[in-house]
Amino acid sequence: MRNPRADEVISAELSDNEIYDLCVQTNFWTWSAQAKVDPIAVNNAKGVYFWDIFGKKYLDFNSMVMCVNIGHEDERVIKSMVKQLYDLPFAGPRMATKPRALLGKALKSILPEELDHFLYTLGGSDANENAIKLARSYTGKFKILTRYRSYHGSTYGAVALTGDPRRLTWEPSVMMGVVHFLDPYRYRSTFHQHNPDISEADFARDYVKHLEEVVMYEGPETIAAIMIETVTGTNGVIIPPDGYIQGVRELCDKHHIVMICDEVMSGFGRTGEWFAFNHWNIVPDIVTMAKGLSSGYAPLGAIAMRKEIAQAFNDKIYQGGLTYNGHAVSLTAAFSVINVMKEDKLVEKARDKGKLLKSLLQEMYEKHPSVGEVRSIGLFGVLELVKNRDTKEPLSPFNQNNQVMLKFRNFCLDQGLYIHIHWHKILIIPPLIITEEQLREGFSIIDKGLEKIGRASCRERV
Repeated sequence: MRNPRADEVISAELSDNEIYDLCVQTNFWTWSAQAKVDPIAVNNAKGVYFWDIFGKKYLDFNSMVMCVNIGHEDERVIKSMVKQLYDLPFAGPRMATKPRALLGKALKSILPEELDHFLYTLGGSDANENAIKLARSYTGKFKILTRYRSYHGSTYGAVALTGDPRRLTWEPSVMMGVVHFLDPYRYRSTFHQHNPDISEADFARDYVKHLEEVVMYEGPETIAAIMIETVTGTNGVIIPPDGYIQGVRELCDKHHIVMICDEVMSGFGRTGEWFAFNHWNIVPDIVTMAKGLSSGYAPLGAIAMRKEIAQAFNDKIYQGGLTYNGHAVSLTAAFSVINVMKEDKLVEKARDKGKLLKSLLQEMYEKHPSVGEVRSIGLFGVLELVKNRDTKEPLSPFNQNNQVMLKFRNFCLDQGLYIHIHWHKILIIPPLIITEEQLREGFSIIDKGLEKIGRASCRERV
């Protein structure tokens, strides 16, 4: 039956209450039980802050969704996007455009010269899915190895690649052929519980040996790719020890396996390098990226690949693609973001401010017994909370945000700090433009929140 309002022109004017109510009433929300949704009604944003419809100001300590690396509302990016909208808002995926040419040139300037062909997608999930298609087609092999503490996206293929429990809801119907292995997670090392003082070199060697053992069990002749988050993101900013990434590279070379680095979260200056793999002086075969690529100004993901992989399809059709592959406005946004990062030296600033972040994290560790460990690289940090430092029992159980953690998050929001928690971990992922004053502003609120956790823990013990 025809809707009687179908011809009605909808007014763009809404009251503050209408904005909130209509969003809750008409949207189906991801990562949420629908009856418990209580979103922040955002009105505008600038720099490292955003404001809700009631005028409340929030310091964005999560770059919205770990993506607004250059900060909110950079006029240089916005102006370039507006111009592109007037010039050419959209072109089909098989068309050559100026934004395609410019972004290709820009990406080549920040990636190793071996990675010189790019496939564009709409985000990280489909970037990772296409990376798998490329690896399987290129090698003629099927299995993909990924780590347990990993998140590679929410689409069916990407969630199968994911190691953490977010994949479990959708099993067994997700993509077949994925085998998971253990992470080089020193704080909770499976292999070194009774040898915590093992050297970094030996620690890295043991976890590379573990991976090699999995490769042997699965059969190297069956494995198309090993995919890793170069630095693990939401599962706890797990920073690999020196020697581990190099070991994975050597293992892939030895067995003719494609090495894929998922840099969706760790790329574009987040770790104090353009890409996290730069810290270990290796070149992957494929790199996936999103988030910081366009800094959230428009949806975009990308895959960088070695020339040899691209050339394998010179006479063979690559059976993959998207209508919005190479969307002109999104590509323009990414090109402008890269230029802004270069002009403002944001990679260097992330490296410099990372020193301050490390010291502030250490202060929290020294002051609050609930902090079991802190880790950071560049402006990519985490506080891991525990009930007891000796036992390392997590403050919140595996795969759960308990009431203590939720109260901590709500306290931060009440104080004007937007932050992300993942079970018993507090993630610190601010825009790369953040100042010393703003970092200290955020940590003063975290400090007060941890004091509340400490008092609650004391009451529990009594």
